[in-house]
Amino acid sequence: MLSVVIITKNEAKKIAICLDSLQGIADEIIVIDSFSTDETREICLKYGTLFFEREWNGYSEAKNFGNDKAQYDWILSIDADEALSPELRQSILEIKKNLSVGKSAEPTERFFSFNRLTNYCGQWIRHGGWYPDTKLRLFDRRVARWQGDFAHETLVFPDTIKPIWLKGDLYHYSFNSIEQHVDKVNKYSSLIAAERLSQGRTGSAFKMIFGPIATFFKFYIIRTGFLDGRNGFIIAVISAYDNFLRSCKQLDN
Repeated sequence: MLSVVIITKNEAKKIAICLDSLQGIADEIIVIDSFSTDETREICLKYGTLFFEREWNGYSEAKNFGNDKAQYDWILSIDADEALSPELRQSILEIKKNLSVGKSAEPTERFFSFNRLTNYCGQWIRHGGWYPDTKLRLFDRRVARWQGDFAHETLVFPDTIKPIWLKGDLYHYSFNSIEQHVDKVNKYSSLIAAERLSQGRTGSAFKMIFGPIATFFKFYIIRTGFLDGRNGFIIAVISAYDNFLRSCKQLDN
């Protein structure tokens, strides 16, 4: 048996695609919502999800809360703007058939990862460091826990566990517009700058000047972002801008 955990905040435009892809896969769906003001709640309830509302305390806190609320030990953790591809659905169905899942006596030492394919302004991005964006999202909660503050969360589990890669992509419907991308970069750069400052890592004028140049070169040239055409160039430029903002905000504080 498999529990799916999703965290949401005003995801009415995308959550139905996510939930549709889970039909026939999930034995229960847990949604942890940070008091959405759109129709996220109504849409989720139509799909029979278990819907919990709580104040936002970070990604790790929300995901662990969802894992704790799940009925089953096997967890599939995905975001509201993600969906399973048909091939990934089939891979997970095979896992459910071949493994003894649910509340077994001992946690399994087999976790599962898969690639994430991002859709940017209507185009699937396959270069520039955006693919394959491998994610470990299928695991036994008894031996794993989300950790991290601010902008990043990491699934922590024993070193003895070696994740198995599954065929199929996790579709990621990221940004519908350049404006949306820039807005998110501004938000996340503040979180990451705060995280670095809390670790005693300060910015510098050198990083502020040369970091963005190196970032653009890395994603557009070394990681062949140019093969994604116009959007590949835009992504590389905004990535450089993101690097610039992080350095600025570290200096500003």
